[in-house]
Amino acid sequence: MGSATVPAAATGRVLVIGLDGANLDRVKAADAPNLHSLMAQGMTAPSTLPTVPMALTSSGPGWSTVATGVWPDKHKVWGNLFLLADFDSHPDFLTRIERSRPALATYAAAGWEPLASARKGGPVFSSAVDKRLSLDGSTNGNRTEDGKVAVAAAEELHGGDPDAAFVYFGEIDSAGHGHGAASTQYLDAIARTDRNVGMLLGAVTTRPKYHEENWQILVTTDHGHTDKGGHGGFTVKERGTFVIATGPGISPGSVRHDVRQVDVAATALSHVGVAVDGLDGRPLETTGEDAFDTVRPLLRTRVDESGVPAGTLGFTHTPPDGWRVDNSAMGGGGVAEWRGWTFATDEFWSQTQWGQCRETNVRSRDVFAVADSDEWSDRSTKGSFDSTLISPRWATTGGSAVTLSYRSHYRHWPGQRAEVRVSFDGGPWTTARSHTRTALASGESIHIDVPAGATDIRVGFRYRGGNDWYWAVDDVRVGPAR
Repeated sequence: MGSATVPAAATGRVLVIGLDGANLDRVKAADAPNLHSLMAQGMTAPSTLPTVPMALTSSGPGWSTVATGVWPDKHKVWGNLFLLADFDSHPDFLTRIERSRPALATYAAAGWEPLASARKGGPVFSSAVDKRLSLDGSTNGNRTEDGKVAVAAAEELHGGDPDAAFVYFGEIDSAGHGHGAASTQYLDAIARTDRNVGMLLGAVTTRPKYHEENWQILVTTDHGHTDKGGHGGFTVKERGTFVIATGPGISPGSVRHDVRQVDVAATALSHVGVAVDGLDGRPLETTGEDAFDTVRPLLRTRVDESGVPAGTLGFTHTPPDGWRVDNSAMGGGGVAEWRGWTFATDEFWSQTQWGQCRETNVRSRDVFAVADSDEWSDRSTKGSFDSTLISPRWATTGGSAVTLSYRSHYRHWPGQRAEVRVSFDGGPWTTARSHTRTALASGESIHIDVPAGATDIRVGFRYRGGNDWYWAVDDVRVGPAR
């Protein structure tokens, strides 16, 4: 699926392939030459899903997130019932294409009815889509259904003229439920699904004008499976997802950690020239340039934490260049990983203790900063948690105004304090905002007036607490006032 010969002016075309219940580590272990080739030719991005109270790790919320490009707190699909689904406000990416560029041809094919049929609570992909194939789905995606989907979709991809398509295969999930992700049956299901993927890829690459077209291929999953089989819960196996992508501008063999499930829809839309305003996702070509992500090479394995697997790399106390952590008022003792502000990943932090909403920190990406007095207090402490994360000095213009923006994941407890503070030209700190109530997975922005004559601004995030909750921040930026 290389793109070297694609003309610069070629119209973008996109194929999204959905593999229900696929664990990335098992895909890598399986006899799956087509998927392995896509990974070698393009990008592989592992990530994790939210779980309750935001949503179950199930197909309904998983595929709704893939299709809409927003998280479950927006599309409102919590499980495999769609009673509260808000697809009017957050339509699937094929419907967005139809509304924005109706001349483009769209196609969806699936053997799980809620994806493309209204008979069982859906459809996730609406009737606005030009062509939809929805099989019975009564067996939840078996080998026969997937084979029928593959044949029909290959005929459409090769002989039709689709600009954007979504094709779903469900057999891997069925094998997971029946035998577990650690089984040979699960690997066999991946191998058979890989052959179906190969049929789709062959249909695209043998199109008469393929070398004049600009194809992007995206492969993703809705959730993972436990080794024994099953999903819906908190474990990283169940929460595991991934995006594999090939196409223009994607580096062969690359691995990224800043890509999430919501980015599939945004990437597909961007590739065919449709705006992505209002989505939680962002196109793959967009990078966050977040300073916290630069410390990924410094991540360590656990020290005191017992819930995190021993080999998981996921925390460091070393800040990015220009940042610092002031622990001069920090208490002593406690769990080493969380002594003051820490830089961590979702895979690491969310495994410290299940069911306390750490898993819903979905608007942070890759590495983020976290102050967690709850986990710090799990070992004997002296004094209280009191730590401040301090930014570099950013240039500003006196007498103007700026907007400070950041991602925030804050769980409150009475007596706990979380303050955003600013300082100009090294002067005294003033409080710009106090967080006084729980606000999970939020995007925050603060209008700040710059004093006359000031030439730079620093930002401080001060968190104080005892055996309370936590505060995580990410993607901190100071820009023009808006």
